[in-house]
Amino acid sequence: MKKELIISYEDDASKIALIEDGRLFELHEIQQNTDFVVGDIFVGKIKKLAPNLNAAFVNIGYEKDAFLHYQDLGPQYLTYRKFLQDTVSKRQQTSSLKNFQIQPEIDKHGTIDKVMAAQDEVLLQITKEPISTKGPRISTQISLTGRFLVLIPFDNKVSISKKVKSTEEKARLKTLIESIKPEGFGVIIRTVAEGKKVAELHNDMNQLVDKWNVCFKNIQKNKTPAKVLSEEDKASAILRDNFNQDFVSIICDDEQMVNDMKNYLEVIAPERKNIVQFYDSHIPLLEYYNVEKQLKQSFGKHVNIPSSKGAYLVIEHTEALHVVDVNSGNNISSGTANKEHALNVNKMAATEIARQLRLRDMGGIIVVDFIDMPNPDHRKELYEHLREEMKRDKAKHKILPPSKFGLIQITRQRVRPEKQIDTKEENPNKDGEILAPIFVVERMEETIKDFFTKNKGKLYLHTHPFVEAYLTKGLMSQQMKWFIKYKKWVTIIPRDSFKYLEYRLYDADKKELISYSN
Repeated sequence: MKKELIISYEDDASKIALIEDGRLFELHEIQQNTDFVVGDIFVGKIKKLAPNLNAAFVNIGYEKDAFLHYQDLGPQYLTYRKFLQDTVSKRQQTSSLKNFQIQPEIDKHGTIDKVMAAQDEVLLQITKEPISTKGPRISTQISLTGRFLVLIPFDNKVSISKKVKSTEEKARLKTLIESIKPEGFGVIIRTVAEGKKVAELHNDMNQLVDKWNVCFKNIQKNKTPAKVLSEEDKASAILRDNFNQDFVSIICDDEQMVNDMKNYLEVIAPERKNIVQFYDSHIPLLEYYNVEKQLKQSFGKHVNIPSSKGAYLVIEHTEALHVVDVNSGNNISSGTANKEHALNVNKMAATEIARQLRLRDMGGIIVVDFIDMPNPDHRKELYEHLREEMKRDKAKHKILPPSKFGLIQITRQRVRPEKQIDTKEENPNKDGEILAPIFVVERMEETIKDFFTKNKGKLYLHTHPFVEAYLTKGLMSQQMKWFIKYKKWVTIIPRDSFKYLEYRLYDADKKELISYSN
């Protein structure tokens, strides 16, 4: 499998697309002014307790208070509290946990008001972004995630991913990590550590210890509430969790980000840093790699199933769950041969459903109604195929076997709001009147004329694909007429994300001259 990472900066936001074998599988959008992301560590202040929920609401400097349930305190909460108090008061002078006095574990069946009170300061980590009217979800069980290891303060255990099957490799990794881990910390060895050399694992450990040092220093100097450690940017986090030999290219249109990515790869895989490339063109990066086009095709209520000859998914969202119906179209009828065909269509649908869950970041309960298959062997084969397709999904999930009604239920972890992209375009005639196309073209030409009378540089016109087709159609197209008239060529670039009559004009330096949206 060939993976490509596409990173584009536009309108004060970064969009990160993960493409596998030419198809879009993940899209992450990050606003540049975002206050936090999952993994950030804060020092917050308890605003109020909610004993009926066995939880607390915590001020972390966000408009909505963060939610902290008793079960998310973790057994070592009292130790974390003492560490925070000692660090703030300067009694704790070092980030080292060697000889730090471990406090008794809290009762896992206890109540929130027995261990904390309003105005208490608490060291916490973001586990879920705000969703709808809810504030962020938090935990006081801190963990620092690296490429190969996860470092856990106040926990001396060394555990290893269950996906590492070799007994010899488990023993090697465990012995190695126990010899290099700092005292007072526990470690989880990730699956990707399998087969890695001592130097690579040691380097990852050192980076995580450095992060803890930064966190400690920020606790000492910051006032509450405050962020004391930022999670890596999303692109680096995706590389950290996914990077392997399957990546063939990482393309970005921001020079600073390209340098940061190369520096990151210099540490984790120096021999691969040249796969990071800077993209500099007037054709937007997401347009060039057909990301915008795939988004239009992949979102919405109806989604076609590739290579199925007409089958499609119907995806409905309700308050409590998501429902996915597999529709065969017109290509299945009765008969033995078509029973096999039903299985094949269902397997193709399962592949697309696994992709849709990742792409839309759907969470909660998902119920899938596949095409009916009386043969129990076919149902079992479909279930195993869906499980295999879902293995690439990093979100925690569980798949139940088909019910007697042929339904498959999936639960999937959600840590951020589900992605919603509107695939329908506004009716430009919604108010009963619309600006005649000739006037839209005249407006374009006025700007073009004004630019060429003052400048000698190139001009780039971004429009909806339908308008681009109109302006470039024929030997004596509107584009050619402008060239004859002004002796300058206007490059016209179709934009899948634009509305029908939306257009923007840019100069050679990518500076926007004018924009219009009906």
